[in-house]
Amino acid sequence: MIKEVCRYTFRPKVPMKHVEESIILAMFAAEGLHGSPRVRMETSYLLDAKKRACVIDITTDAGRDIARILTGFLSREFGEDAFEIKRLDRPPQLQPV
Repeated sequence: MIKEVCRYTFRPKVPMKHVEESIILAMFAAEGLHGSPRVRMETSYLLDAKKRACVIDITTDAGRDIARILTGFLSREFGEDAFEIKRLDRPPQLQPV
């Protein structure tokens, strides 16, 4: 199954631990919109700290909202130039941390 994903790539100044924490907060926020069961069933992400990248599955409404919320959090905390986002129609080969 081909999935649509957002791939985030981070500059060296961005602590990857903070990225992971921001993803978790974005998931909590999405639970407020969609409910916990839906977020757990319909969303996924992979974080690769060594490659300084993560992907979020944006195939569903809940996944798209997580990506939107995460982008807002990251922009506010680190600035818009601290990371790049690319929309892909299939996930790259990343291993979870």
